[in-house]
Amino acid sequence: MNIHEIVESQRRFFQTGATLPVPFRVKMLRRLRDAVDSHEAEIGAALAADLGKSGYEGFMCETGLVRSELSYMIRNTGRLARARAVHTPLAQFAARSFRAPSPYGNTLIMSPWNYPVLLTLDPLADAIAAGDTAVVKPSAYAPATAALLEELIGGCFPPEYVAVVTGGRRENAALLDEKFDFIFFTGSQAVGREVLHRAAERLTPAVLELGGKSPCIVDETAKIPLAARRIVFGKFLNCGQTCVAPDYILCHSDVKDRLVEALCREVRRQYGEDPLKNPDYGRIVNEKHFQRLLGLLEGEKAVIGGQSSPDTLQIAPTILDSVSGDAPVMQEEIFGPILPVLTFDEFQELYGRLADGPKPLALYLFTEDRRRAREAMARFQFGGGCVNDVVIHLATSEMGFGGVGESGMGAYHGRAGFEAFSHSKSIVDKKTWMDLPMRYQPYEKERDGRLLRLFLR
Repeated sequence: MNIHEIVESQRRFFQTGATLPVPFRVKMLRRLRDAVDSHEAEIGAALAADLGKSGYEGFMCETGLVRSELSYMIRNTGRLARARAVHTPLAQFAARSFRAPSPYGNTLIMSPWNYPVLLTLDPLADAIAAGDTAVVKPSAYAPATAALLEELIGGCFPPEYVAVVTGGRRENAALLDEKFDFIFFTGSQAVGREVLHRAAERLTPAVLELGGKSPCIVDETAKIPLAARRIVFGKFLNCGQTCVAPDYILCHSDVKDRLVEALCREVRRQYGEDPLKNPDYGRIVNEKHFQRLLGLLEGEKAVIGGQSSPDTLQIAPTILDSVSGDAPVMQEEIFGPILPVLTFDEFQELYGRLADGPKPLALYLFTEDRRRAREAMARFQFGGGCVNDVVIHLATSEMGFGGVGESGMGAYHGRAGFEAFSHSKSIVDKKTWMDLPMRYQPYEKERDGRLLRLFLR
């Protein structure tokens, strides 16, 4: 089938009501989880081929998290799909009021290359749990994983229920020419703007999971060795190609030298003296991004790292010191293994400093001052984040994950994912055994007016 035929076949299938029963949804979720389990080795091989990911990292950051989301949905779809009673105003007596989650219908899921399994199958699990059909479009920049996903999903579901469309920009454009009931996109801000523009033309609701320059703040009270260990883990995971990776550090000037030394120690501890020979260290996705990252290093002071291999598209974990706010590396999301360190003198100055820029997808704060932590989490604007850790806030189905402003709109994971792929219908079931007359003309203004004011106060 071509793309238009796929979309139309899914629309017809949804209209049969086949996806609505909760037992059907749970059965499909179990089928997908079984397929993920049976393809675990192939998934690991595809991630290694596309991104150089080790088997351990591939399971920790992709396959394992997908299984966790699927298990959550298998356990909770029945509860999430139930209607919820709400209070009925006295003026609507006698009636029952409730909110009922309803699937949008035919959905489009467009996923990126950096976590191509996780960021494809997680939203697909949410769509299945919500009762939708789905067209899945994996990234052409991760071709081995895209081919595997096509095989895995095709072996689970008929195309009128869930279909995979592979290819590049031409296929993306053709999909956005179609009318969907909901679009879920993960990727860059530039492409996200185009997706939202095309969705707006058809008034199609959309969730956008984008990115941005996520700051990591280290104040003078932080436990420096532990902060360095956790920052190095989160920054250089997947070679820095993580949307919620710490993009840069804002460090109190009193502890900057100690932090830089600790970061260098951690790079050596976690990746060895020659990270480019570490079998568990991956690579940059393609030549274009490799050259872009090398350009960001020009003219900067690397206190550790900076080595690169054009043959393997690898860049060693790199810490930059004495970086100015107007440096090229600070003008765009880095999305690679380069970590600039900037300083501040007074914590209060950061509120204005960060308020002037785009809202980041994540914000991290290392501090032992609990009052400061509470104030900072309330005052800074960002999608999600951590106090005294990095990136782990997205690795749970118990909290929604998403951006705000320039870093995205909407959220998913767990209940938030179910709700993202659902419309909540507000319904009043009015009883017929009595009928209050005050709303009907001719109005009895004196008699009914007092009652009306009583009911609507």
